[in-house]
Amino acid sequence: MPEIYFHVRWPDGVTQRCYSPSTVVEDYFVAGREYELTDFVERSRTALGIAGERVKEKFGFYCTGASDQLAQIERTAAAYAAADGAKVTVESLVNADGSTR
Repeated sequence: MPEIYFHVRWPDGVTQRCYSPSTVVEDYFVAGREYELTDFVERSRTALGIAGERVKEKFGFYCTGASDQLAQIERTAAAYAAADGAKVTVESLVNADGSTR
């Protein structure tokens, strides 16, 4: 499956490299776009859920990398939940080989 990484910047400026086992995240995120925190988390849930299911369809098992990444996103987002108007920026979408999309 074509893996992809999406680099995000959290409200405090900290950046994080996130993993998806499928390019389906391209349907939910645009490089350079800013998302409301809750919208970002919901989009992550949907995209990574679909990505995990795609792995299951192809290989017969759900991708733990997708579920682990979602759990990490949810934990990180919880730290910013009290901040009014918190936004997350998707800085880039990068192929597993390092090329940008």
